Amino acid sequence: MEVITTHLNADFDGMASMVAAKKLYPEAVLAFSGSQEKNLRKFFVQSLMIYDFQRLKNIDLEKVTKLIVVDTRQTSRIGSFAKCLENPGIQIHLYDHHPDAPGDMKGDVEVVRPVGSTATVFIEIFQKQGISITKEEATLLAMAEHEDTGSFTFSTTTPADLHAMAWLMGCGAELHTVSQYIIHELTSYDISLLHELIKSATTYTIQSIPITVTRIACRQYVDEFSLIVRQFMSMENLNVIFALASMGERIYLIARSRIPEVNVGKIAMEFNGGGHASAAAATINDMTLIEAEEKLIRLLHKHVRPESKAWELMSSPIISAGPELTTAEANDLLIRYGITMLPIIKDSKILGLFSRRDASKAIFHNLGHLPVTEFMSTEFATLPPSATLGDIQELIIEHRQRFIPIVEEGCLQGVITRTDLFNLLVNDPTYLPSLNTTQSQPSAERNRNLTNLLSQSLNRKMLILLQTIGEVARENHFTAYAVGGFVRDLLLHIENYDLDIVVEGDGITFAKKLAKALDGSLRTHVKFNTAMVKLPTGFKIDIATARLEYYEYPAAMPTVELSSIKLDLFRRDFTINAMAIYLNPDKFGILVDFFNCQNDLKDRQIRIIHNLSFVEDPTRIFRAIRLEQRMGFSLGKLTEKQLKNAVKMNLFDQKLGRRYFHEIQLILSEHNPLPAIQRMAQFDLLKFLHHSLILDPRLSQILEETQRAISWHKLLYLSENCQPWIVFLLALMSRIQTRAMLAFCRKFEVPERHTQILIREKIEAKRIVRILERRAHLCPSEIYWLLKGLTHEGLLFVMALCRNKMGKQAVSLYVTQLRHMRTYLRGEDLKKLGYRPGPRYQTILNHLLENKLNGELHTREDECRFLGREYPLPPETNKDTK
Repeated sequence: MEVITTHLNADFDGMASMVAAKKLYPEAVLAFSGSQEKNLRKFFVQSLMIYDFQRLKNIDLEKVTKLIVVDTRQTSRIGSFAKCLENPGIQIHLYDHHPDAPGDMKGDVEVVRPVGSTATVFIEIFQKQGISITKEEATLLAMAEHEDTGSFTFSTTTPADLHAMAWLMGCGAELHTVSQYIIHELTSYDISLLHELIKSATTYTIQSIPITVTRIACRQYVDEFSLIVRQFMSMENLNVIFALASMGERIYLIARSRIPEVNVGKIAMEFNGGGHASAAAATINDMTLIEAEEKLIRLLHKHVRPESKAWELMSSPIISAGPELTTAEANDLLIRYGITMLPIIKDSKILGLFSRRDASKAIFHNLGHLPVTEFMSTEFATLPPSATLGDIQELIIEHRQRFIPIVEEGCLQGVITRTDLFNLLVNDPTYLPSLNTTQSQPSAERNRNLTNLLSQSLNRKMLILLQTIGEVARENHFTAYAVGGFVRDLLLHIENYDLDIVVEGDGITFAKKLAKALDGSLRTHVKFNTAMVKLPTGFKIDIATARLEYYEYPAAMPTVELSSIKLDLFRRDFTINAMAIYLNPDKFGILVDFFNCQNDLKDRQIRIIHNLSFVEDPTRIFRAIRLEQRMGFSLGKLTEKQLKNAVKMNLFDQKLGRRYFHEIQLILSEHNPLPAIQRMAQFDLLKFLHHSLILDPRLSQILEETQRAISWHKLLYLSENCQPWIVFLLALMSRIQTRAMLAFCRKFEVPERHTQILIREKIEAKRIVRILERRAHLCPSEIYWLLKGLTHEGLLFVMALCRNKMGKQAVSLYVTQLRHMRTYLRGEDLKKLGYRPGPRYQTILNHLLENKLNGELHTREDECRFLGREYPLPPETNKDTK
């Protein structure tokens, strides 16, 4: 694989250059080598789905064959990607603007220019090669230009950078967006202060942590002082800086920290200031600049300390249980000790986590006798005792893991809960606003504004429709959301106009209001409080009331209760389908993501939301397989485990035939259902369709031939409608008895019209294939009469079943030519010629058609001569006719 990356602690020039390199290497994967600067992280979160970056952990470094590195040539600055340099035959392509330095990598391709920004290097390439860019790409590259040239004031700025910026402006770069993320332009006075700060800076090492302290005296108040300090920190890549400035009668302190060991908020409070752990300020009275610096140094020795480690915060000993415990026994243990999570342990090794919520659901479904291993979670992160507070915060706050096992050398040492962390943060509130860590890529914000993405991805009519739905909701005191696959595919940049709306309130009442506003028709389903609005154009909008569902027993139809949007999303099948978008005008376009769903989209994972999801609704098993294969995703480990458990429980005999059949029908209707069928076989699901169904080599061959036949039929661009799922179902059931096929249709409540087609085509196809394989050669008329009664689905099924080439060619000849052939003469013509009307007409016309099919008759005159020869009229008839 090809990978594009940049230096650790990436800045805008690094990211923009990566996006630019993607234009030159379209097959390459974008991946940061490590953390990013704060402003870039803020921007990156907003653009996470626009620029398709992959996580470093999802990349197999040994498979990298080409490494494209931008904005650096230093091996030490590309983190784990340095391991790729050892790959056999690895190609290195380098794009940079920094001067040569010891330790620079050598590349197969090196494009290095002494300009102010690497973005300029790529812009010059685009101009030479005539490569166009979007408005968003132009804006990102403009950010890089402004950041790395100090808005064109740094001494490293060249004329090429200015030409590059002019070109970006012509491509639609939005300067108001640039100003949101890039430091404002510094005046000449600001720059002189910056130089003074740099000259007066001293670095102290306290508790092994380098801390920069600088001081300056200004003749006037400087509004931009915090921006100057920020620029200093960025230029020198500092982790901690304290800047003291004397302005008039007062001294001002600006403090910034990128590391959790230095909480600048606490230190600023000692000066009667305030702020957060990462950014703080104070105004100091009655103290000289020297006194303020001396006090600051004392406070640094007092407050700077190594961060709290996991071993200091964890709870131990741990209440745990063995894997032999039943679900009911584990629930008793959870209630007895008043805990919500129970680690499942064997030989001091943690096997999984079992929650009170899963215990309650399992017992409600009379599954309390099963062992806890059936329902425990196995997908969770652990931390070592040396983990930092930042590591703990990231798991609990960013990834919403409420319970963290602390593990050393494979053995469980203790646990940290969400409550433990919150108690610490409440007692030390300066930590609350920030995670104080830059060690991993930030997860997507759960309340992103997708307005721009909606505008870019949807046509104008759909965008106006969404806005209208929101307006109607607001006017009638509802809250409306777009949900499900529509949101998922929007984030994946996949076109999907199947619009599902969820309303907080009475969905049917809202649907009536919407139908009136859009001049549409309405169909309701009172039992589930759902409705469908059909617009005059034929477009359909499905509307549901925000609801939670609970199941009276495993595989039952859901019982529905009114609820909020969060509970409505919780009832969804998979995390990637559990997102919503606000449609009301006041929050239009805001994404609602309660379950970290965007990370699963980025990781390309299909995950259930709770452990009994498949038990409550086994049809989700087929849906998981279909989505996994269609989208190229993979099942999460826990999801796959729970799927296997549900199959083992044999929940498929419940009376959900029609719903099961619908899911099977959807799988067989996919563009290529073979991978999904193979996946069903891996999970031993084919026996659910019929106990004798096994995906052996012969059935695999039939299915592959079915796919070829359907693809061939599609390439013919025939106007006749063909339903591929029928062909694939016939192929799947090709080797079971007809009565078993009928039993299948009854079990799955297949509609009667489809049942008749399946049974008839199965019987006829089997008879026809025997003839085609027994007869070495058939003339065209024999082929015609043999295949004439079959539907399009039956013809393709016959083509798939035929082992010999002659049989397939016979079907092809019939479909493309023979079935369209007609005689010139019709019954009316025979009557005019003097033939007495009656059953004989059909015999004559069939005889004519046979000879035409066999190539013996070509024109109307040929047919007339054939009649005179084979079916002569009595002399008196000829005389009368004349």
